[in-house]
Amino acid sequence: MVANRNVKRKKAKKNVPTAIAHIYSTFNNTIITITDQEGNAICWSSSGAIGFKGAKKSTPYAAQLVAKAVTRSALENGVKNISVHIKGIGPGKDSALRQFQASELEISDIKNVTPVPHNGVKKPKKFRRK
Repeated sequence: MVANRNVKRKKAKKNVPTAIAHIYSTFNNTIITITDQEGNAICWSSSGAIGFKGAKKSTPYAAQLVAKAVTRSALENGVKNISVHIKGIGPGKDSALRQFQASELEISDIKNVTPVPHNGVKKPKKFRRK
């Protein structure tokens, strides 16, 4: 009887010179994804994937380590120039951006793509007593 074994395949290294870094920062976590110009993911990481749990995931230090890990992985895939898109209002977005600026990657532009409601949701009906 042959046992099923989990076989990990090595991912093929891509050679993408320019990429987009998507920083998604919430009050609970920071997720960073590096994609090519078409939006295909090259590498990603998050505070939870690094090993932080609970309230420590939302700290700027965790976001800094996430950015460092993603930068290392992006450099292995041949990324040299990035455009940064920041989304969200969490505390980790600034420290992640500083880590990208301190790395070997050249930043071409920085955009804030946080969605902002123009009108919002409809107000609830006024409560009526009988």
